[in-house]
Amino acid sequence: EVAVLMTLLRDIRDRLQLTILLVEHHMNLVMRVSDKVVALDFGKKIADGTPTEVQANPEVIRAYLGTEN
Repeated sequence: EVAVLMTLLRDIRDRLQLTILLVEHHMNLVMRVSDKVVALDFGKKIADGTPTEVQANPEVIRAYLGTEN
């Protein structure tokens, strides 16, 4: 289902030249289909940029993966 959704989103974006706002927690989908990502932590923006930039952001890592004590 995720692969079908990814294909559909890309097709709509490319064929109709639209911007799509995707609110999603399935990170594989988000990282593979997005040109820009905004990460939130309890409603506060903690990062924005390309998927690679956001994925490497220390605040995103802390918020989503936790830190070692």
